[in-house]
Order: sequence, then structure tokens, then C-alpha cells
Amino acid sequence: MIVVDLETFYEKSAKLSALPTYIVKALKQAGEGNEIILTGKAPVWLYLSVAHALHGKAKILTYRSPVTGDVVIFDHNPY
Repeated sequence: MIVVDLETFYEKSAKLSALPTYIVKALKQAGEGNEIILTGKAPVWLYLSVAHALHGKAKILTYRSPVTGDVVIFDHNPY
């Protein structure tokens, strides 16, 4: 399982103009066919964009929230 902490992608506040850079970082950390957990303080648009970029790359994508715990976004594990 690989944890991608979106809060570490920027300082102070995320910038929409840096979105391509954030996506490249997420894809690099996630690799191919892994179970990924997205976490960290980040804007919704960043979570949605990264989740979309990881679709087809990650086997399972989970959002980890301090309030709700783990929430599976998608699971493409055939087993």
C-alpha cells in the first residue's frame, strides 16, 4: 500500500496553475497497479484531479480522512 499525502505537494496553499506538476508527483509516487491511499489537507479539486489521473493506474484507490476513516473510491482488484 502506498500513501500519497497531497498536503506535501505544496506550501501554504495549492495553486491550480501547478496542477500538472501535482499530477506528475502523484503518478510517480503511485506507480502502476498498486493500492493507493490519498490523504492530507488539500482542496477538493486537487483530490478529484489526482483521483481521475490515478484511474487506470491504481488497482485500489482509497481516501483516508481523519473524520470518516478509509473510504474506497474504486477497487479494480479482480480478487
